[in-house]
Amino acid sequence: MKLYKNFNISKNHKKSIILIGNFDGLHIGHQKLFKLANSYKKKFNLKIGVLTFEPMPKMFFNKDIKNFRISSMHQKKTILKKLGVDFIITKKFNKNFSNIKSDFFIKEILSKKLEAKYIFVSNNFRFGNKRKGDVKQLVKNEKIYDYKIVKPQPLILSQKIISSTYIRSLLEKGNLKKTNKLLNRYWSIEGIVQKGRQQGKKIGFPTCNIDIKDYVIAMPGVYAVKVYNKTSKKPLKAIANLGYRPTFNQKKILLEVHIFNFSGNLYNKYLSVEFIKFIRKEKKFRNTNQLRRQIQHDLKIAKKS
Repeated sequence: MKLYKNFNISKNHKKSIILIGNFDGLHIGHQKLFKLANSYKKKFNLKIGVLTFEPMPKMFFNKDIKNFRISSMHQKKTILKKLGVDFIITKKFNKNFSNIKSDFFIKEILSKKLEAKYIFVSNNFRFGNKRKGDVKQLVKNEKIYDYKIVKPQPLILSQKIISSTYIRSLLEKGNLKKTNKLLNRYWSIEGIVQKGRQQGKKIGFPTCNIDIKDYVIAMPGVYAVKVYNKTSKKPLKAIANLGYRPTFNQKKILLEVHIFNFSGNLYNKYLSVEFIKFIRKEKKFRNTNQLRRQIQHDLKIAKKS
């Protein structure tokens, strides 16, 4: 799978199927979309390309939004490859790009640069300066620029549209079971292990501390998790606390992972943490003895998960 940071793509990737969007989380609604794109790929013998933006436009326009992502860019690329994508264009979203007029985007980028044949967009897709461009404008220009717009219907389950916004709300409410079902995999956080305050080690439960950066903040609490690193051939079972550690007056959100029956140094190692089961909400304990007793109880539940 080829990665591009601009619109200067190679000749063999021109005249392709282009899917435009954030595709945050790549949930089952997105997966349905890529399944349709792959049927076009097979029928018309074309490549599949994804045009996505970094940072996500919503985060660019609203600097107050810090924790928003369901998946990191690295995770997104890994999943897109599995979904049959041939190339990804990750365009840096900045002020200059946001000021491009919608007709310029169609003529100069979609038509001249990419020579797109089929363009997959959601019905609420907006683009160009002040978000003036919409799907109607794209359809109106189909014959002029020799492309075809495909507007797949959103996936609806139990009268609910499956969207990234909906999945974020499920994570924030602690509904991990439904989240994992809608992602068709376990939700996970990736990051580098940092040196912490050693509080876990002091009470007998050493942890790997991972900064969650701009991931969405799921319900603060205790989770049964599985941990992957580059050296382990199979996942390591573990328990994790995602939260502010109120017992120790921590102000910053942190992911702490205690791996069962593990000895070794994981500082500065890149880990992937899969969230298997939500055990309980985070709470403040009167003292470390009370916290230790609760952790021992949590461990029993996590080991069975």
